[in-house]
Amino acid sequence: MLNLFRFAGSTNSANKEYQFWQQGFHPIQLDNVEKQQQRLRYLHENPVRAGIVWLPHEYKYSSAYQYYNGKAEGILPIVHL
Repeated sequence: MLNLFRFAGSTNSANKEYQFWQQGFHPIQLDNVEKQQQRLRYLHENPVRAGIVWLPHEYKYSSAYQYYNGKAEGILPIVHL
């Protein structure tokens, strides 16, 4: 993995050696429930898009399991939106 991060860092002059996150940011105002739910679905779908799991609630480090089962128990407790 370090080789991948080093390669990504070498192609961007803003880095000293490694790059882990994408450069730049695109803030989104989450000013209503619909936008909050959309962002939450997006986050829960990331492990699926990455090919790590088949379903969002199967990813151990995601709150998707708690939302799927309607429970607040898990690695970290959550407050449902």
